[in-house]
Amino acid sequence: MTQQTETQDTKAESNTSKRIVGVIFTIIEVVLAFRLIFKGLGANPNNGFVRGVYGVTQFLVGIFEGIFSRGTTAGAETTAIFEPATLIVMVVIGLIAWGVLRLMTPHTGTRVERTETTGHDVQGK
Repeated sequence: MTQQTETQDTKAESNTSKRIVGVIFTIIEVVLAFRLIFKGLGANPNNGFVRGVYGVTQFLVGIFEGIFSRGTTAGAETTAIFEPATLIVMVVIGLIAWGVLRLMTPHTGTRVERTETTGHDVQGK
């Protein structure tokens, strides 16, 4: 009689909702990064795209404004502004994203064990 045991560890498959949440948080971080870069380089606030980025992100950044003062430098044509509130929001959103995605990730996999017995025991007389 032969006995064969096969053990296989499986990981839980990532689900669509986790991917969607990850994409949403990534988009928020990218838009905030645009704001940080535009402010830091003194982008023209009258430009439609720049104005749109500032408008979309103002609610999030506004929550953290005033914690640190802004740093400004005036150039020949532009005024660059370092806005610490944007950096703080990016860190906070990143931590929230990490926590939410961590909660959405199953912590254990599944162990599948299969035992197969082949052959037969023959007893002689």
